[in-house]
Amino acid sequence: MRLVGLALVVAALIAAPGARALEVFACEPEWAALVRILLPEARITVATHAGQDPHEIEARPSLIAALRRADAAVCTGAGLEAGWLPMLQSRAANAKVQPGQPGMIEMARFTRLIDPRPASLSPFSGDVHPEGNPHFHLDPSRWPELARGLAQALTRLAPGHSTAMAERARAFEARWAERTRGWQARLAEAKRVRVAVQHTTFAYFFAFAGARVVADLEPKPGVPPTPGHLSATLGALRGAPPHAVWIATYQDARPARWLVGQMAGVRLVMLPATVDEAADESALVRWFDTLVGALAEVIAAVPAASLARSSGAAG
Repeated sequence: MRLVGLALVVAALIAAPGARALEVFACEPEWAALVRILLPEARITVATHAGQDPHEIEARPSLIAALRRADAAVCTGAGLEAGWLPMLQSRAANAKVQPGQPGMIEMARFTRLIDPRPASLSPFSGDVHPEGNPHFHLDPSRWPELARGLAQALTRLAPGHSTAMAERARAFEARWAERTRGWQARLAEAKRVRVAVQHTTFAYFFAFAGARVVADLEPKPGVPPTPGHLSATLGALRGAPPHAVWIATYQDARPARWLVGQMAGVRLVMLPATVDEAADESALVRWFDTLVGALAEVIAAVPAASLARSSGAAG
């Protein structure tokens, strides 16, 4: 009987969240990467990839199964996954990852969002998030606070890893601060650059860099560009064209290509809005290096006289 009792105790310890690998469902690849940095022992399923619009994905059976067995779901929040996550939560029927539970970790809780909108929005307002723009992962300066918040949230679920996660979060913060200073130095002249975009996906990145967004190809957030809106946008930009039209790789490039083709000297920049599914810290660094490098190329291609006029107009 003693042996049986001991076996039951050992089995319980193995099954305890603090003593076994945590099952994590990551809504987006960037959060999978951050989990790997803080808790490399975790088993992670990623719901989306860089080639997808994270607002809209299919609630596949494999994702339902992954969420059903998850100890934690790490998602952006702020309404980004509102079109698909509630359906997954309902079908998975996993109490751990329902709204308001410790296992449902929304990263938006750990940072302050830009562009909050009034709650009294109509169905004709487009894909607007009342809490604010949910694409905050594109601001590299926010990653230390995001890492601290996630480490604390995961500690509640895996207390046996709390010390190691806290140490990894501190080490990550120190490394990341140095990298961020380097990116800021490369983008010192970005405040003189004008960009047109399609959706607000890269808004946090441009705010970090100081570049000015002067036009949006979407008539309303989440509404694809229309010929009429593109023509009106072109007319508004004739006097002061942007230096680049910047879109995510998952977006339809045809509207951006048309607009670029109507204006001389304007670059089309298409870049992923996140890392790949198997990303880790090194992949995050390479991704931000790519974003910074692309904007640095835009800065370098702008004639000095144009930069001076742009700076004067801004003042």
